[in-house]
Amino acid sequence: MGSEGQDEEGDDEKKNAEEGNHLTKGTNRIEAVQGAELSTPFTNGLPWAVRNGGIVGPGEAIARYCLVHAMIGGNTAATLLKVRFSRLMQLSISRLAVVCLTAFILSGCMGDDNVLTSPFSAPAPGLSKDPKLLVATTRLPVGDPPRKPWFSSERSPDLVFAEARLKPPSDSLIGGSGWSIAKVDSVSRGNGAQAFAQAAFGRDLLLYIHGYRESFETAAASTIDLSEGIKFPGATGLFTWPSAASTFSYVADREAAMWSRDALEDVLAAIAKTPSGGRIHIVAHSMGTLLTLEALRMLRGDGGASAMERIGAIVLAAPDIDIDLFARGLEKLGPDAQKITVISSTNDRALAVSSRLAGGIVRAGAAERERLEALGVRVADASEFGGGIINHDLFLSNKEVQQVVKRAIERAR
Repeated sequence: MGSEGQDEEGDDEKKNAEEGNHLTKGTNRIEAVQGAELSTPFTNGLPWAVRNGGIVGPGEAIARYCLVHAMIGGNTAATLLKVRFSRLMQLSISRLAVVCLTAFILSGCMGDDNVLTSPFSAPAPGLSKDPKLLVATTRLPVGDPPRKPWFSSERSPDLVFAEARLKPPSDSLIGGSGWSIAKVDSVSRGNGAQAFAQAAFGRDLLLYIHGYRESFETAAASTIDLSEGIKFPGATGLFTWPSAASTFSYVADREAAMWSRDALEDVLAAIAKTPSGGRIHIVAHSMGTLLTLEALRMLRGDGGASAMERIGAIVLAAPDIDIDLFARGLEKLGPDAQKITVISSTNDRALAVSSRLAGGIVRAGAAERERLEALGVRVADASEFGGGIINHDLFLSNKEVQQVVKRAIERAR
């Protein structure tokens, strides 16, 4: 990557500037540079509304507004649909019906060229409608069928696939009770990679790979929080490796993560080979980013560029990787390294400790923005948004930083 010509380097710099791969602190919000925010009520002079994370055309926007206006009142409708079309507030119910009918007809006649869509406008429902977490793991199940805590920190001789049935938050309790795992079933051993790929068939997949000091349950909770936080509409999956879930298990965890890289490559390869499958969007955190980078390097080395075609966004949050090792791994990925977005923070104290343990070598997730950009990846510098003590999980704890993940997926459609 470093040997590419000056023109290509200039194009990469321009791409970083135009696509807004960094965070800017202003008006207490992270903003994308590449265009208007979704809170803008008009696109090219036409009203729009958000539907399932996508953007619909003006006809359907008006129609939806009208129907909700008639049923629940104008102010509530405007709030729900984000359509600021004040003249409609003055129409009678009968006139609203006429406008609604006309709007639906216009919406159906315009065709795709007149509808602005996002990758999140696919019909897949997401966790709210299909509360199920797809699990691929190198952990040993606890019992058969698995019982709580479902999977241990022991290593499984085979890659295991399972489906975790989720219980949504309770609306009856103040503040809700959070998501929980009701049961784990559909356990498959021996052909876990193929079983995982079949379960994700025909849908885009959000695949999370956790970091150091995580149990299965904490990793599952982070996966759910991320999927719900960005309102991902496809299948949600977790690749979980046998972390000891202990503060004093850093070295052991690193070994366990590297031991799992073949299994992660098998999962990615199986999904990539499944006909009619969607894109695989990968989000990895901390030590899990080293596992991910290694698996991707192996995937491309074994299958070539075609093996990477189904890989969409690759978001590496607070990567706990030696910066020199990170650069070497990017070289092996070739052009596919451009799919990577790094969420970094120079005040990440967990990575500062990791750096000391590694003899003072800077970790990729704590490197200066300019140093990372020189490697050809997109960079989201979250340093100014880390007001906590550790600042190691900003992509989960800070909702604004979390939107970096959503925008990366949108770019990778």
